[in-house]
Amino acid sequence: MIVVAVLFWVSLGALVWTHVLYPLAAAALARLRTRPVRSGDALPTVTLVVAAYNEESVIERRIENLRALDYPSDRVEIVVTSDSSSDATEELAERGGARVIRNPRGGKVAAQNHAVRETSGDVIAFTDANSTWSPDALRALVRSFADPDVAYVCGRLNVQTEDGRNKEGVYWRYELGVRAAESRIDSVTGGNGSIYAVRRSDYVEVDPRFGHDLSFPYLMVQRGRRAVYEPAANAYEKATPTTEDEYRRKVRMFEHCWAIVLEGKMLRRLRPLYLVEVLSHRHLRYASGLLHLVLLGTSIALLGHGVVYAVALGLQLGVLAAALVGVGLPRYYVLVTWATVQSLFNYLRHGVPATWDPAEGTR
Repeated sequence: MIVVAVLFWVSLGALVWTHVLYPLAAAALARLRTRPVRSGDALPTVTLVVAAYNEESVIERRIENLRALDYPSDRVEIVVTSDSSSDATEELAERGGARVIRNPRGGKVAAQNHAVRETSGDVIAFTDANSTWSPDALRALVRSFADPDVAYVCGRLNVQTEDGRNKEGVYWRYELGVRAAESRIDSVTGGNGSIYAVRRSDYVEVDPRFGHDLSFPYLMVQRGRRAVYEPAANAYEKATPTTEDEYRRKVRMFEHCWAIVLEGKMLRRLRPLYLVEVLSHRHLRYASGLLHLVLLGTSIALLGHGVVYAVALGLQLGVLAAALVGVGLPRYYVLVTWATVQSLFNYLRHGVPATWDPAEGTR
């Protein structure tokens, strides 16, 4: 029973650390040890890249939104890099005034890489076809590049309902709080595809299966640079219609995360503090599903060996019951946590495709 007890306490400790203690520690440290980012008003030339696959329903609106940004038009090039779209995406993009780069079907990252090779802006900003940026988003995004140490900047994604109301939820606000603290301490450990930018001189062509959201921040740090968060650069996207749709989206996302964690050599040449960030926020978070399975199994095995194990089992069963009957936060947490397990199974069984399809209900 000693081994089982050790597994219980290790899994419990890891879960409490990644979900509770690490965010609190990061927030506290960010107040004590802030590494400021120098900002400025310079307006570098920017290539705005929209990777698109069959986005005819939203591409005109997306280009119109980007053309309306508060940024000198002679310093911005809007590029739609099409992953062999089979609908009217390319024609509509050209009609809207964007430069269209056509690619054979190879996935989002391959299309982004091609666009970077074919353009010349000092800064490359990326966004999704279903996003909308606030008018000042690009100015806010690029001002951190006045700091010579900064290589990558991600903005703030605001999740909205069908009628435009805010639908961020507790989890997303919690995640953004951790991201802000990590940025103040050193660098973020992840971004989002709706709004981010990188200096051209720092751009890295990554494995097409990996994606930029998780791979760019740690790669920048490995090169002695910083990846920071700019909450004033706002993007907006429609939320997935149901928690089940969000579950399927998370499974697809976590498949790519597992590929990076297991193949991407994330832990090499990282500054000690950033290494703690990556292990705490990424590795342990993605392992949450496995840790919960260990915790549940050991709690059952240790039932009758102490009140703490009975309490732990009762709490776990309570959360599962609440999720089963549809209580909001427990249901979301259980589905997202299980998505980490399902995605690992998918990755080990089938690998990860480089190509992608638009998420249902978010257009």
